[in-house]
Amino acid sequence: MYRRVINFLRGHVALRVKTPHPERILNLCGAHDIPFWNFAWLSAEEISLCTTRSGLRRLRQVCDEETEIATGRERGVPVLWQRMKKRYALLAGLAIFWLALFGGSIFIWDFEVTGNDTVATETILRALENYGLTVGSMGISIDQEDVRNHVLLELPDISWLAVNVKGCTAHVQVVERLRPPEIVQEQEVTNVVARRSGLVTKVQALDGKAQVLPGTTVTEGELLISGVVDSDRHGMRLLHGCGSVWARTWYDLSVRVPLNGEKKTQEKKNTTRIALDFGKRRVKFYGKGSVTGGECDKIIRYRPVSVMGLRLPLTWVTEQTVRYDTAAQRRSDASARQEGEAQLLRELKELLGENGTVEHTRFAAARQGDMLVVTLRAECEEQIGETVVLPTE
Repeated sequence: MYRRVINFLRGHVALRVKTPHPERILNLCGAHDIPFWNFAWLSAEEISLCTTRSGLRRLRQVCDEETEIATGRERGVPVLWQRMKKRYALLAGLAIFWLALFGGSIFIWDFEVTGNDTVATETILRALENYGLTVGSMGISIDQEDVRNHVLLELPDISWLAVNVKGCTAHVQVVERLRPPEIVQEQEVTNVVARRSGLVTKVQALDGKAQVLPGTTVTEGELLISGVVDSDRHGMRLLHGCGSVWARTWYDLSVRVPLNGEKKTQEKKNTTRIALDFGKRRVKFYGKGSVTGGECDKIIRYRPVSVMGLRLPLTWVTEQTVRYDTAAQRRSDASARQEGEAQLLRELKELLGENGTVEHTRFAAARQGDMLVVTLRAECEEQIGETVVLPTE
């Protein structure tokens, strides 16, 4: 493979040599240091081989008049150069290509952030931009220690960060900080009260004294776990009342869903526009103006340009805009009810949080003019205890 590359770079030519003594050709090549390869016997007086262009000139000088040398196809970089040296546009294109391929890899044109679950990618990129590391920055002079010392000050939820540049892409790897649990202020005197009304199913008092038992009905604001406890020796003790109280709760939620709407009838205009992003700059291949109004759909596709796995600082942007006519449409009660039920279930899940569970649900719907009122009655189980601090002075 190495020899093939070298021969291609310096150029080579295929030969057919006819002479009464073909073996003498080989001796002449060895005596005058003429390289040759791909040797083959064609007949008793004819052979074929390959040599360099300079080797062909020397072989013609040392051969006698009885030797006939016929040249075949020439290949290699010198041959290509002879063909393209007058094609200035093609040479300019090749120069620009290699400049973008190797020169562009010195700069950063794209960022990829990994390892972040709670911290937004935009927040990390904004902190890097404040440090001076942004699109168009040089990627060969990044001081990892200096980046961490400056960027981590703006990202309290990140404990470690590294920026590795590959081609035109900066791969940002982060490790998020594991926050310790909140420290309990045991010196505070607190009670646990009901956040909402319900039927108590389980009481778990970690400190303080439970004021309710399972099976007790409580109302919003009622005392569940008290931090003020009577003592036979000291009269009264002030504690940090804490714990969990689980209860069955009931919710009545409703939502109004419109029955009249609009639907797409037919496309009026389909416009496709193409642009090229170079770093933060965009080169538009279309004129001014765009399809405006609410009755249109817009789809934008970004396709990064890569060569041999190396990301170039170029991105093709295709923007397709479809404008359509609309017409009034009457929705069915079943469709409106289905949408209302989905909205109510999402709202109920937000109210319950992560610990609450839905035990039973019942829906009802009633039409009021052009609206459908969907009602949800749900039975749930959730933790209703809420800690409140008592004044001690």
